[in-house]
Amino acid sequence: MLTLVPDDEVPAAWTVAEVVTHLRMSRSKVYDLIRSRRLPSYKEGRSRRIPVAAVRQYMNDRLEEAA
Repeated sequence: MLTLVPDDEVPAAWTVAEVVTHLRMSRSKVYDLIRSRRLPSYKEGRSRRIPVAAVRQYMNDRLEEAA
């Protein structure tokens, strides 16, 4: 679940594990979203990072689809 904290306290990007925790999705579902380019990401060394802004955009897109 995304917490309501000031933007300056939220990191710029999350790991896959953090996205899994915040969105309460399975790890494989997050990787499916990354592979399908519905959730943009980048590699930092051997670790994949997902910008928090991309997670918010994904959530907004899902809310619009549901409306």
